[in-house]
Amino acid sequence: MTDENQTTEQELDEVIETGALPLDAWHRDQGARMVEFAGYYMPIQYEGIIAEHLWTREHAGLFDVSHMGQLTLEGEGGAEALETILPGDISALKPGRMRYSLLLDDNGGILDDLIVTNTGEHLAMVVNGAMKWDDIAYLYEALPEELTLNHHDEKALLALQGPEAATAMARIAAGATELKFMQAGLFDWDGVPLWISRAGYTGEDGFEISVPGENAEKLAAALVAMDEVKPIGLGARDSLRLEAGLPLYGHDLTPESDPVSAGLTFAISKARRAEGGFAGSDRILKLLAEGAPTARIGLALEGRQAAREGAEVYAGDQKVGVVTSGGFSPSLEYPIAMATVGSAYAKADSLEIEMRGKRLPAKIVSMPFVPTRYFR
Repeated sequence: MTDENQTTEQELDEVIETGALPLDAWHRDQGARMVEFAGYYMPIQYEGIIAEHLWTREHAGLFDVSHMGQLTLEGEGGAEALETILPGDISALKPGRMRYSLLLDDNGGILDDLIVTNTGEHLAMVVNGAMKWDDIAYLYEALPEELTLNHHDEKALLALQGPEAATAMARIAAGATELKFMQAGLFDWDGVPLWISRAGYTGEDGFEISVPGENAEKLAAALVAMDEVKPIGLGARDSLRLEAGLPLYGHDLTPESDPVSAGLTFAISKARRAEGGFAGSDRILKLLAEGAPTARIGLALEGRQAAREGAEVYAGDQKVGVVTSGGFSPSLEYPIAMATVGSAYAKADSLEIEMRGKRLPAKIVSMPFVPTRYFR
């Protein structure tokens, strides 16, 4: 297939070396603490992770997620071609509709999770920043030559999240507030085209806004000038998604995990379960029928000490799993974690997590830890 914006190895090295996204200088002017992530410098926090987390839960936070990959797939038969590697029913997507899906290897292992949208003119995909170059290479090799894959690195991506996000969005693009969760559309803001989706990864109502890079600073400034909105770093985005029970690729999801063990069977559409035909479908359909050997679970810990990724999970003297994400929940005011454990222990009465030679009692709880507030 063709890739109009195929990045050479030299160009990729230059991107990683400079680490500059459209809002880099703006973040620094706002007082952000910047860290390297996915080959870029990104804001980890401004005034503090807990304060930013709670502000987003109560008002509206503006996140820069421009490091993520914004891709489009053009050409006849694109949906059917994607269905050879994704387990979702992409061809059934109506214009303006979005679907969470998974990029799978031939054994059903998860290579990335992503969002697919039917824009009405083509298919759009948003992939994780840390995986986008691998994803682009995989898609380039896996899809037919007559399709065109575009990487829109000229665009920025902002996420406006929180219970007052719609109030703020109404001043930018009033029509966007009519969207429901997992719907998207094109809107005009003072002559600037904005592709806006009602989605996000915080568990809150909110929007993701794809904007030309040259207009990103103007849009960010207009939003944070509103009383409801503050800039929020990726530290709070991580604690928010953990409370929402949302898995993070490279931590809770890896090539060693599969949709069944990861608790993501909703991403396997009913039609695809019947017909198969996607990457790793033989193994995944067998796991659906017989059950997976492991499961992703939520844990609530006693005390104040948080369990971190990599900590071992025990049932008595038996090691039964490992923590994949963990931290202190600012909303709940106690530590929470996600872990992968043997399926036989997924409903155990009690488990323990070993941290620094000490066993921390943990109780299995349902996810999300904090109820989601998507606008349906």
